[in-house]
Amino acid sequence: MLQPPHSSLQVAAVPAQRVPTRDRDQDAPWHTEAVCRRDEAGLFFAPSKEPTAARLSREEAAKRVCARCPVMVECREHALLQPEPYGVWGGLTAAERRVVLARRRRRELELKKATRAARIAAAG
Repeated sequence: MLQPPHSSLQVAAVPAQRVPTRDRDQDAPWHTEAVCRRDEAGLFFAPSKEPTAARLSREEAAKRVCARCPVMVECREHALLQPEPYGVWGGLTAAERRVVLARRRRRELELKKATRAARIAAAG
């Protein structure tokens, strides 16, 4: 599970109900089980010139929907791999996803440096 960069990401009042991947219909795409398919898209995407307080409230409501979604992890990974530039996906806003992606890039660089250093040490 990804660690939230700050406490505002910890909004899951309702525990997520996960359905193991092996129990799902393997032919159906993950998004067919998404809880947000039943909600209005406006909850997950900002209208233009939305006031900050309204945006924060809307994002928290969207995150509560995500928290009870059985495919939240798949949704989040989709948004990180695409990367999706707008909206709440997998319980993360676009800004929060940028933080996660930056952390992943840093971690990958650190791993590459460590691997390179280990090869040099082993060869020398």
